[in-house]
Amino acid sequence: MAVYKFDRVSVMVCEDNAFVRRTLEDVLRQFGFERITLLKNGQEAIESLKLLKQAKNPGPDLIIADLVMAPINGLLLCRWCRSAKETPNRMVPFIMLSGAADQDYVGSARDLGATEFLAKPFSGETIYKKLLEVIDFPRQFVMTQNYFGPDRRRKKDPPPDDNERREKTEEDCTVVYSAEKMTKPKSDSDVFLFKPTNYLREKCAGGKINPMERGEMPTALIEEAEKKLERATLDFTKWAQDYLGRLSDLCTQALLEPGRRTQQFVEINQVALELRGQGGTFGYPLISVFGKMLFDSTRDGCREDDAQVEIVKAHVDAMRAVLREKIAGDGGEIGKELIKALREGIEKQEKARKAAIEEMKQQAGG
Repeated sequence: MAVYKFDRVSVMVCEDNAFVRRTLEDVLRQFGFERITLLKNGQEAIESLKLLKQAKNPGPDLIIADLVMAPINGLLLCRWCRSAKETPNRMVPFIMLSGAADQDYVGSARDLGATEFLAKPFSGETIYKKLLEVIDFPRQFVMTQNYFGPDRRRKKDPPPDDNERREKTEEDCTVVYSAEKMTKPKSDSDVFLFKPTNYLREKCAGGKINPMERGEMPTALIEEAEKKLERATLDFTKWAQDYLGRLSDLCTQALLEPGRRTQQFVEINQVALELRGQGGTFGYPLISVFGKMLFDSTRDGCREDDAQVEIVKAHVDAMRAVLREKIAGDGGEIGKELIKALREGIEKQEKARKAAIEEMKQQAGG
């Protein structure tokens, strides 16, 4: 089995959260990456890639980008990489990173051309596995009049009961082995399959290797990466406390502006996504649990009344308790009690909301 080295591989990391950005850099450097470009959002990434194209630079060998960023998010960045003439490499492996690993987000990333999806919270092991997936099992690229990107079908197994539901099989497509001259199919029914040389694998292996041979990284490097994440726990606690303070401020603002709360709830949802994604990475999976609960309850179209603000405050109190008591793992019995108390608090607010609505109806009827 080949031993991969990443010192010659260039990677672009695009992440708006400075703490997560530094953490990713630390893990990648522990794996042996030396050529790392760090960017804060999709706009910075696009400008950087444009300059590389103008300089006739082939661009990074790999892009890792967060999904939720402003002003240009990971989805728009991925679409630009796959479609724009100014991009240096339309086939660059693209790993989408997000705490929102729900099926709709994964599907959107796939449909816009992401190679792989790395869910937060992540570990050194999960990052390593995604890297191997990209290196050892590169997807062929598909071009139609409406899509260009990695083949969205992971497997080529026949459909159940031999009922072929795909419009095209590989035998019906035009196979292309070079990406130097890429032209869109002229007909709606035409499909081009691009199967270029796996240069990324050759870089990692230090030359050509048997296509059937798989690669690996020394186990010690993975273990050291995990230790890096463990050592980052103290920094995470400070970062998380700052975010919880921001949530409290947003709740105060919302209570002062009962008719204009949409912006506060949008930001609450974004902060919840960050907490959902990071807790488990740094040893606090309960933060991820509570962060997901808050994220789900503050999605677009959520209620914006006083009861909903109190529900947000209950989530903040629960997460502060986790950090204050340093409740690691699932928290055991204490963790169960915290989850139970939070759910009871939410139920209490829901009952109060229904009672208030019923009272208003009775007053209107009277």
